[in-house]
Amino acid sequence: MAKKDRTGNRKPREQKKQFKVPELGYYLIVTDTEATERCFFNGLHQALPEEVRNKLVIKVVETKTRAMIDKCQELTAYEAQYRIPWIVFDRDQVQGFDDIIAEAKRKDIEVGWSNPCFEIWMYAYFGAMPAIQDSWTCCSEFGRVYESKTGQKYSKADEKMYGKLCMAGDEEKAIQIARQKLEQCEREGKTKPSEMCPGTTVHKLVGEIRGKSGIV
Repeated sequence: MAKKDRTGNRKPREQKKQFKVPELGYYLIVTDTEATERCFFNGLHQALPEEVRNKLVIKVVETKTRAMIDKCQELTAYEAQYRIPWIVFDRDQVQGFDDIIAEAKRKDIEVGWSNPCFEIWMYAYFGAMPAIQDSWTCCSEFGRVYESKTGQKYSKADEKMYGKLCMAGDEEKAIQIARQKLEQCEREGKTKPSEMCPGTTVHKLVGEIRGKSGIV
């Protein structure tokens, strides 16, 4: 029975508060790295205007490569607010790179892949995506360019990485370059992400967030 208040009238039952889904979406990004993607996307979120930031959530979760899809499905099913699932990962030395991407798409999970590594996407902020085949060389070369452009050493765990990229580079141009590289690969008859090097689809996620934020 409902409890009575001081006047003897019954109090209405308290309703459970429902979680309000953010107006512009709740991005769940599952990645297999320890820092780089988390620092980048957290920085992207913090750089959004405050009124946008309050309406759009970006949550980055880290797990093992082979567990990314399962983790995405688990969190999407368990938490109703996880509306927009993505996995973000690199070719690097990943076995079954193309298969993971294909499986994610079959399960309605978007994929932000980079070949050979995430740094090739960030390279585009400085006006180029050079033809580098292995991730170690890509990271090393990107670090050299990053230092020359920002005046600071590159660190995968730098929480201010995104801001420095945007300050010294051009995000809109980066998206254009990434899009053009994909189109070039397709013109050359490359159909598998593992063949598309340099290549990335991270620009699609960044562009989508920019679009929802009114940044075009």
